[in-house]
Amino acid sequence: MNDASDSFAAILPGDWLGMIGGGQLGRMFCHAAQSLGYKVAVLDPDEHSPAGAVAELHIRAGYEDSAGLEQLSARCKAVTTEFENVPAQSLRTLALRSAVRPSGDAVAVVQDRIREKAFIEGAGVPVAPYAPIHGAEDIAAAPDELFPGILKVARLGYDGKGQARVKSREEAQAAFAQFKQAECVLEAMLPLAGELSVVMARGADGRTVLYPSAQNEHREGILAISTVDASLLAPELAAMAAEAAQRIAQALDYVGVMCVEFFVLNDGSLVANEIAPRPHNSGHYTMNACVTSQFEQQVRAMAGLPLGDTRCLSPVVMLNILGDVWFDPTSGEKREPDWARVLAVPGAKLHLYGKAEARRGRKMGHVNVLGQTLEQAREAAAQVAHILGIEFQA
Repeated sequence: MNDASDSFAAILPGDWLGMIGGGQLGRMFCHAAQSLGYKVAVLDPDEHSPAGAVAELHIRAGYEDSAGLEQLSARCKAVTTEFENVPAQSLRTLALRSAVRPSGDAVAVVQDRIREKAFIEGAGVPVAPYAPIHGAEDIAAAPDELFPGILKVARLGYDGKGQARVKSREEAQAAFAQFKQAECVLEAMLPLAGELSVVMARGADGRTVLYPSAQNEHREGILAISTVDASLLAPELAAMAAEAAQRIAQALDYVGVMCVEFFVLNDGSLVANEIAPRPHNSGHYTMNACVTSQFEQQVRAMAGLPLGDTRCLSPVVMLNILGDVWFDPTSGEKREPDWARVLAVPGAKLHLYGKAEARRGRKMGHVNVLGQTLEQAREAAAQVAHILGIEFQA
């Protein structure tokens, strides 16, 4: 069955683009689309959503609400999403009338870790040894090589939520019970030398562009720091990651911006961790350091415009700002961070997401810190981190 997404005709500035999801990624998409002259309609049930606050139209409805979906597709020639847990069937419904990029079928693959890992392997890209866990008997039968491991819920897990490190079958059974026996993946813990990600875009014509790989540091499952500079990664490693990401995108017949996260093992090899069918936290550096940001790229890909230049113009360190920085480390009382001191640091570019309430562990913004050299960027990032109370090693 053909749908509106089969058409490659460009959607020109002045027209409407649609976004499902009202979070910070949707907000930054809105800004990029509006800077190119588009109008944006956002479908999200939260009246205080960050994206809804800046869009020309906020459709306050659930992601499966038929009337809301009808209103979105009637207004917008193309629709995209800012998070992977949007119901895939809603995207398929929208595709009957609008160009939906990425497609519901592509998003459905990455919504389920079991299906995602099998798909990545099928694309010829290695993943960590794993076993699907449908019931307690699967843990009992799991190979010994998967311990110690990480038990991850197959659906709706993000930022370290729905994950548990397990040293034994007994610990795995206990975690499985804690997850209310939801389907899971049991994944072996591997000797890691580091983590990196590749943000890329693929057009409806199959053309692909890639951004320089980001070297990432996570804390408690949440991305804390991304660093980008040509000197960080061996060219062979960067080429391997780029090739693997392109294989995955081609196998998905993907259209839009996508991120693939990789583990770098001690022996120098790569294994894919997961796919994000949207712009990614580790790609926020592109907003200030690259010719074309990942959000402008998202607009270009969904509108059928030529993809933008992905060159990185300077070394950059991205610091994630969580709600924790609003709490005084001594008293625990809430207070406003010293943004003036942050902005006084040379090369610091502050991005706040417009969220009404700061909570511990909640993503509230990020700072991109640029420098003429990587050392300069790191030294400036260390200053910003000190002001905000973020752990950072220059």
